Amino acid sequence: MKDSDMKTIKFLTLLMFLLFTGISFAQVLTGVEVLRKNNFDILKGKRVGLITNPTGVDRNLVSTIDIISNAEGVKLTALFGPEHGVRGDFSAGDKVDTYTDPVTKIPVYSLYGKTRKPTKEMMKDIDILVFDIQDIGSRSYTYISTMGLAMEAAAEYKKKFVVLDRPNPMGGLKIEGNLAEDGYISFVSQFKVPYAHALTVGELARLLNGEGHLKGGIKCDLEVVPMEGWKRDMTFDQTGLPWVLTSPHIPYKESSIFYTTSGILGELGVISEGVGYTLPFQMFGAEWIDGLKFANELNSMDIPGVIFRPLTYKPYYGAHKGKSLGGVQIFITDYKKVNLMSIQFLVMEVNHKFYPDKNPFLMCKPDRLNMFDKVCGSGKIRELFTKRMKYSDIEEYLNKDVESFRNVSSKYYLYK
Repeated sequence: MKDSDMKTIKFLTLLMFLLFTGISFAQVLTGVEVLRKNNFDILKGKRVGLITNPTGVDRNLVSTIDIISNAEGVKLTALFGPEHGVRGDFSAGDKVDTYTDPVTKIPVYSLYGKTRKPTKEMMKDIDILVFDIQDIGSRSYTYISTMGLAMEAAAEYKKKFVVLDRPNPMGGLKIEGNLAEDGYISFVSQFKVPYAHALTVGELARLLNGEGHLKGGIKCDLEVVPMEGWKRDMTFDQTGLPWVLTSPHIPYKESSIFYTTSGILGELGVISEGVGYTLPFQMFGAEWIDGLKFANELNSMDIPGVIFRPLTYKPYYGAHKGKSLGGVQIFITDYKKVNLMSIQFLVMEVNHKFYPDKNPFLMCKPDRLNMFDKVCGSGKIRELFTKRMKYSDIEEYLNKDVESFRNVSSKYYLYK
């Protein structure tokens, strides 16, 4: 056999392997990779502050901290850490103080401690503030709140703000939930956008700036370094990029999607959403639930794009540590059809049908009701839902802002 024939056979074998294993040929370049490709042109001769965490990496898992600190003609002078810190070594909710990064010897200012917004003192030695963090596409995930507050600081102290763009792992089409409302603005609903907003961080920054969402309608000098190769219909598994856990309970690329299915219910701390077990946000369980009965009921409802599997599990840590929980695991069968937010409310509806004395709103600690409302961005959701514990009673309210937001946000799209 000729060498050329052998090479052809090997190529075809590899091609068949890739096709059957579902490995994508997509090669999306993130903002930091495009920045490097352009020889760091916008940062040359500047003192740079960088807001990042372990998700700020290129496709070879080289940190953006190292990429920028080693760039010729660029001086990295400060690091800023969001929730979980620059190196990701803090748990959810942990307050972080200012410290010196042991690798670069550069000061690290915490944006999840005494202040959540860069101060004048923190900004004094920088000309440009750069943001490079992988978001998950949900309003309650606090990295976008950090970004927005940093944009306000950049505007106030006359610093340029640069976003190195990254994919929305939920894709750029799925918009769900009402806009956050006055009275419910908080770090978990910092801006008036839907719960699932379908924007990349770069697009969201453009919207916050363009629509006057920053405090007092202030605008910053904003530049987004767009990705190359990303499309709105892509979920993260189609990008060809490595997934770095964005926080301890978002370990897998799919976790970003499941977060929207169960994270709101999880705020009550009564029915487990899987945190503390191996599949966070992918399951629901409680000591009183008969998993088989529960799964059968949910499946009989013919919820578009999703089916449920009964299971029993015992969380390793957290509020349900060591308890044997019956429940269900979520399987998404048609991502285009499924309404992610609805699932947690339908689960509570079935729970109320079978176990009316196990009402999570009555069983939770009082402060969790306030957090539930903050994450929903409104008190109206709980008010309407708890009257009969029926998803149909809140469906219209949850969806009322979707199309109007789609029309407004599309002005800020960077990708088709």
